This record gives sequence, structure tokens and C-alpha cells, in this order.
Amino acid sequence: MRIGLVVPHIFLHQDILPQVIFSPGQLALDLAEGLQKSGAEVTLFSPGPVDTPVSNVTADMSYFEQELAGRGDTYMELLKKHPFTFVTLARQVQSELIAAAFARANRGELDVVHIYTNEEDTALPFAQFCQVPVVFTHHDPFNFLVKYKNVFPKYAHLNWLSMSYAQRRGMPADTHWVGNIYHGLAEDAFTPNYTSAGKYLAYLGRIIEPKGLHIAIAAVKTYNQTARQPLTLKIAGKHYAGHKDAYWQEQIEPELSDPHIVYVGHLSGNAVRQEFLGNAAALVVPSTFAEPFGMVMIEALACGTPIIGLDSGAIPEVVQDGQTGAVVEKVFVTQVDPRTSKTTSKVEAIQTAARLAKAFARIPTFDRHACRADFEARFTLHRMCQEHLAAYQRLVKDTTRDS
Repeated sequence: MRIGLVVPHIFLHQDILPQVIFSPGQLALDLAEGLQKSGAEVTLFSPGPVDTPVSNVTADMSYFEQELAGRGDTYMELLKKHPFTFVTLARQVQSELIAAAFARANRGELDVVHIYTNEEDTALPFAQFCQVPVVFTHHDPFNFLVKYKNVFPKYAHLNWLSMSYAQRRGMPADTHWVGNIYHGLAEDAFTPNYTSAGKYLAYLGRIIEPKGLHIAIAAVKTYNQTARQPLTLKIAGKHYAGHKDAYWQEQIEPELSDPHIVYVGHLSGNAVRQEFLGNAAALVVPSTFAEPFGMVMIEALACGTPIIGLDSGAIPEVVQDGQTGAVVEKVFVTQVDPRTSKTTSKVEAIQTAARLAKAFARIPTFDRHACRADFEARFTLHRMCQEHLAAYQRLVKDTTRDS
């Protein structure tokens, strides 16, 4: 099996990847290496060179680099100062990379092409010209951004892999799904902590409103009003103070005056994440949007740490309610726009926080051994790679039979 794994996102470049939060990039590297260890011949197509033992084909970044040199900018400086220019140059690189992968496939050098991570919409209209099976994976909700939700339904007949059944709800009912494959981690990436869990709740993720941190804060404050032993919420993640989004300044930073609401900063690397998650009584995942998966949840399970999450997106698929944590139903409120009479619903934060607070009392009933066992059964890197390999084999077999 000769696999072309194409990751067109410009962040998969050794000069950019260490400076950004981009879990799909690490997943792609893990998948490529895992497939190769399974005996497949893997070619990883990435915009720039990356640290990987598999064959790595890169795009021509010379014109992009010339533009940077002329401006005196780095990649990240250009992205911050002139995002439209950055994206324009990135799309040119991505198009060339996808074309290179399809050309190799048409020369008989690949058996299957997997377009992996966001920006794969560039490849959709050209997949028809590739003479081997092409399969797509997307890492956001399919209807999250206009540029995706307007074009994906046109190509529902192509080959798609989902990362959760919840993610599928953003695509047409007749989408051609060839598999659902949960993400995975190496079994030795995190060590379970069965005995010395701390008295704090952990939040780990980007600090943006759809992630619902304000609801978690309200829940902890509600819980502590009547608790004999108050809980502390430790917050780890990147905030965006100074950007157009004022969420941090307006809804989070003022809450840090409470001694039980603590911001510990951005955590990078498995060692510090291990300590943070492994020593927590539970991980809180208060996302209000349809999470397509959520890597932090399986990191917590690998550490033996239970999860308290809202019933958003894939959270109920990852958390086994009553065993590895609790899934809490959101409360919605209906709003009517007086100008258009259009009705919308949004999560009601106070009532949802009250429900979340009640779930905190259940934490002592969860079995940390069961958390780790569930990780080993459903969310390992080996399992993820084997399921991808099986999906590729089915596609190649079906194509051979049809021809």
C-alpha cells in the first residue's frame, strides 16, 4: 500500500509549527509514522519540511520566502500584520502541493491519496482528475466557516472520513462516508495517575467564547457557594488579549480576582500537560459549539482523569457518562430578532452552569482506572493507524473491482 498523505495547511512547516497551536499537524505526523510502522509506504506532502522519518515531499516556498525577505517579516509576522496577503500566498502553495500529489498518483507512484486537515477544499474540484482513490478528512465542524459549508455539500459524493459521528451532522444525509475514525495518542505519551489527584478542576484549551470557559467559571462559583470543600478551577490555554475578540478582557480576566479561579498560562509539551491533567480531579470541557472531537479529552483519559463536559458535538461520544465522567445537557434560550422576526437559540449560561455545578459532586464516583482503560480500548495511535489503513484498503479494493 503506497499512501500519499497530503497536509496542505501552511502551518505544517518546521519554521511555523512550533509557534502555533495546530493539533492536526501533530496528528498528521503521528499518522504518517504509524502507517509506515504498519508496513505501508508513506509519502507525506507538506508545504515546508518537517521532522519525520517518512518520505517528505515539500512545496516550492521560494516565492513566499522572497516576499517575506522583501518585507523583512517572518511567516508569523506577516500573518499578524497582513493576514489576507499571508492567506493568498499560502493558497498558492497549497494548490501546487495538491497538484504534485495528484501528478505522482497519476504516474502510478501512489495507490491512494488522503487529503488531510483544513484547506482541503482546494483539492475538491480536482479530485475527479486523480486516477487513484482520494479520501478527505476535515478537522472542524463542516459548517463552521462559510468558505467550507458553502462548498462541501457539492462534493458529498466524494470519499470522506469523519472523526466523530457528531461531525457528520454538518454534511448532507447522503454524504459518502467511508469510515469514522477517532483520533489517537501513543500509549506511552501520558502516564495514568490513579492515586494523587488534586482538588482542582482543569480547563485546557483555547480561551475563546465557543469553548465556554465563562460557563465553567460560573459553575465553579455556584458549586463553591454551598460546598464544604471549595473547588479551584485552574485555567491553561492561549488567550487573545489585544485582538478584536474582547472575550478575555471582558468575561475572563475580571474573574481572576476570585482565589478559586486561577490562570496558569499556556502549556506546551506533554510533560507539563501530563502534570496539569494527571493531578486534576477532573477536566472540564464546557464547549457550546459542536466540537468535532477534542484531543484534550483523550489526553485526560490517558492520564486517568475523568471529564465533565457539556453535550456538545463529539463530547458524548468520548465521555462515557457515569463511568469516565459526566455529560451535562445544555439549557437553551430562544431569541427573536425584532427586525427580521428570525428565531435563534443560544446556550443560557447561568442555568447551564448550575447543571454543570451539580455534576462536580459526582467526581468521586468516577473510576480513574476506567478512564485509562477506555483510552487504551478506543483512543490509541495504533488503533487510529490500523483503522486508516483498513479504510484505504477498502477504497483501493472497491476501485479495482469497479474497474
